[in-house]
Amino acid sequence: MGYKEKYEYWLNSDAIDEKDREELKSIAGNEKEIEDRFFKDLSFGTGGIRGVRGIGTNRINKYVIRKATQGLANYMLKYNEKEAKERGIIIAHDCRIGSREYALNTARVMAANGIKAYIYESLRSTPELSFGVRYKGCMSGIVVTASHNPAEYNGYKVYWDDGAQVVDPHAPAIVDEVNKISTLEEIKVISEEEGREKGLIIQLDHKIDDDYIAAIKKQTIHTDIPGKEDFKIVYTPLHGTGGRPMKRILSDFGYNFEVVKEQIEPDGNFPTVVYANPEEVAAFKLGTKLGNEIGAQLILANDPDADRIGIAIRDDKNEWYYPNGNQVGLLLLQYLLNYKKDIPADAQVITTVVSTPMIDVVAPAKNVGVMKTLTGFKYIGQKIRQFENKELKGSYLFGFEESYGYLIGTHARDKDALVTSMVISEMATYYHSKGTSIYKELQKLYEKFGYYLEGIKSVTLKGKDGIEQMAALMSNLRENVKDELLGKKIKIKRDFFSHKEHNLETGEEKEINLPKENVLQFVLEDNTFITARPSGTEPKIKFYFSVNADSSENVKAKLDKTMEEFSKFIGL
Repeated sequence: MGYKEKYEYWLNSDAIDEKDREELKSIAGNEKEIEDRFFKDLSFGTGGIRGVRGIGTNRINKYVIRKATQGLANYMLKYNEKEAKERGIIIAHDCRIGSREYALNTARVMAANGIKAYIYESLRSTPELSFGVRYKGCMSGIVVTASHNPAEYNGYKVYWDDGAQVVDPHAPAIVDEVNKISTLEEIKVISEEEGREKGLIIQLDHKIDDDYIAAIKKQTIHTDIPGKEDFKIVYTPLHGTGGRPMKRILSDFGYNFEVVKEQIEPDGNFPTVVYANPEEVAAFKLGTKLGNEIGAQLILANDPDADRIGIAIRDDKNEWYYPNGNQVGLLLLQYLLNYKKDIPADAQVITTVVSTPMIDVVAPAKNVGVMKTLTGFKYIGQKIRQFENKELKGSYLFGFEESYGYLIGTHARDKDALVTSMVISEMATYYHSKGTSIYKELQKLYEKFGYYLEGIKSVTLKGKDGIEQMAALMSNLRENVKDELLGKKIKIKRDFFSHKEHNLETGEEKEINLPKENVLQFVLEDNTFITARPSGTEPKIKFYFSVNADSSENVKAKLDKTMEEFSKFIGL
């Protein structure tokens, strides 16, 4: 069906509630709005389904959620009907508008298909959902969240029985099952009451929360830190799910902390921030204000589903400094390498192809290997499973991606801001007790290994025209950038779509042993990295940059120049 036909079908379908039908009636005659809502279906990307809330196939709503769930149910039943019904699925949701409704609709569809649905009584973090999949022995898991996206978004992530987000072969097979559903009437759904009466919708008790917290606490290294009470910490969940568990963890370890009162309660409107994203300095405004008032030296901020963390620390001038995701990853890795006991001889750090290449000198200096995956923590989770199943040689030590996601331990198989917040608090307090700081330790890393700096340019291209523009841009980079970029020779060109790595200096070509994805990476003669990656879940394209130089001043100037020149080159 074309977008007009889809609109008319939804407008007249008995599956659509009257209130939602009224929303569709309100856009009658608005051709551009109807096209934008119905020109395509939301599809699975690196984080499942994500989109703006509203009624339509290109929006997040209970009907799109039901369709995705029916497709997943169909796949689970085909994969192993007996196990699907015995093991069931676990469902969590965050604080966003509509999240509880979408989670319950997910449970209702699963129950209608005879699959048990375990559901948390109220909002829970994404990492606790990941933990819960293996804890309950489920075949699959779902968390309703849009992570750090703006308030108008919501989304839906699917996990498999290892607790990681779905990857091949499950992910494309689930998408196929979803795409086979052509009408809303094909979707099975029963009431919440019927599902509970039949024992198919089961509410989880607090034991799972306690055991998740206990698993996190096992990752602590230094417990008895002198002067702990003198080091002040500020914590904010940015109106998200992290507040309750994080207060518990910090209290249990005796840290001296205060929460940002205006942001501690869950609120899907995110009233005190424009963007509830700890990657943004603006999100720290209230945190640093409180930090200044009480003399804090560390600010911790989690995103709404508590899988990402950003921090603010004091620099050598006692001003706030905001380490980027790569810097925090390197600091955590160095702390583990220096103080964690019993690191296996075959330990591996897993990161992504767009994360800092500085990892390639820091980890080997302590005889630790480095593996790189595509963007998306699901690929890091996949590596953990492959280590455990002896499909890969090595043992998991630490995983991180530049977008402020980290996992210490294997209790979860997705990034976990709660365990990371705990370890950062410990690291900062421990360094303080030794007369140093996170900032000073970061400078030591640069002095030892060289100065690296990363940047991201993110361009939003909305609607059908935007998708076409992104495709044309990637095609131009792929086909027309041959030997030179920004006046520098290209040393290596990696095309993750064709699985080819070309070394232009030696003429060598080799296979890239990673899943197929529309990503291009250029390594220039001075070891500048430029990577282009259209998002799988949002209408945007991201460009990642990494440069290195001999001083902090020179590396910043080099990054600024590289990003400015590239922006002119692509015309965006």
